[in-house]
Order: sequence, then structure tokens, then C-alpha cells
Amino acid sequence: MNQIKPLDGSVALVAITKHGTTQAAQLAPRLPQAEIITSQKFTDTFAHLANRVLPYDGALRAQIAPLFADYDQIVFFVSLGAVVRLIAPHLKSKDEDPGVLVVDDAGQFVIPLLSGHIGGANAWAEHLAALIGATPVLTTASDVGKTIPVDILGRELGWQVEAPKINITRVSAHVVNEELIALIDERANPSQDWWTRPVPLPKSIHLFTRFEDVDVSQFSALLWITNRTLPEDIWQRLPERLVVYRP
Repeated sequence: MNQIKPLDGSVALVAITKHGTTQAAQLAPRLPQAEIITSQKFTDTFAHLANRVLPYDGALRAQIAPLFADYDQIVFFVSLGAVVRLIAPHLKSKDEDPGVLVVDDAGQFVIPLLSGHIGGANAWAEHLAALIGATPVLTTASDVGKTIPVDILGRELGWQVEAPKINITRVSAHVVNEELIALIDERANPSQDWWTRPVPLPKSIHLFTRFEDVDVSQFSALLWITNRTLPEDIWQRLPERLVVYRP
């Protein structure tokens, strides 16, 4: 367990019950960047830790807006239903909301509730589960199906996604439904460095090194890794079927 690679980003551990604070206090030393948000009456539980502790008085709902503004990941040691009600008034979009995760009172499950892909909550769920010996409960189709996450492909490599949002939605559906997908990697030295899962690439994904080699009529969608300037009519020729990645 000591070899688990840390993840980047600011993290808040929110604990307001006896069991929740015990869970948070056991996890916090493994996450030195994490700050602990807890009720004033439980501050003694964290007195021995090096992590910053931010106690509050009053209702937890008053803390949610600052949490959304200040942290990349918010880990609640609170019931799932309560977290849903707490965060509902603060939701904006998957491009803006932080990752929100819930750990059950027994520390058996870690649930990424919000911003699983773009916000990183899915990766954090797997990370936290490994640290505490829990099970990550992933419901995002591409993660469950171990296939390509269209909206964040190549993010670890610094790629930029170029496509209308409707394209990302439609192409993601084609991918998770295991329809035929052409993935074109036009980098000078193509490789599968974008495939980070510990399983083989799905058989529905077909690899090419040039767009011109693809019979687009045979594929439901195209994922195109390229730095070339695209023809002006390319998006019209492939309506809602194309996502481009700029490495």
C-alpha cells in the first residue's frame, strides 16, 4: 500500500459523525495535502495529525459553497442521500464542479458522486479505495466497460479536445455501445500511450495512422489525434461523429 502513487489536487475530507471522523483520521496521514472539515466537537479526533483542520459551528450546508470554491476534490464521510441534498443547490456543470466522493460509515465503499471524468472523482475513488482497502463504486459507462473515455482521452499527456459538445456526447455513446470506432493517431511516432487501463484495447476500436486510410462509412465514429489543419468541411462531412485531439 505504501507504493500507491499519489494524485494531485486540493482535497477536503468532510467528517461530522463519530465513525466518519475516525475514518477520516485514519485516511488523512496518507493524504498530506488534504484538509479536514469537521464539526467543532470532533476536533480532538484530529489533534495528532499534521493535516490542517478547519472546524466549523452551525450547519454543514453553510460550508458547501466555500468547499466548492476552494477544493478540487471533496470527500464526504456522510450518507449519500445527505450529500446529494447538500450539494444540489451548488451544481453548475461538469466543467466547473469539483469531484465529490462519498465514503460509507463502515469504510467499505468509495462512491464518486459528481465530476467523475473531467473532475477526476473516478480516479480519486480508485485511489482512496486502494488506500483504505475499500471498493470503488464506479457507474460511468466507459470505466465500467473498460473502454475509451472520449471526453478526457490523452488528458494525462496534455492533449486538448476539439469538438462540439454534442459530438462528445454522441461519440461517447457509440464507444460504450461497442460500435466500430476508428482511432487515427497521426503523431510522428504513434503509440498507445493514451491507453492507461490494465486491460487490452476493446476489439471495437480500430487503429490507423492516417485519416485517408479510413473508410468512414464503416465506422460509427472517429477519434482523430492530429496537429494538421482540418479541411473546413470536415465537421459537416462527419456530423456528430468526430472528436479531434490536439497533442
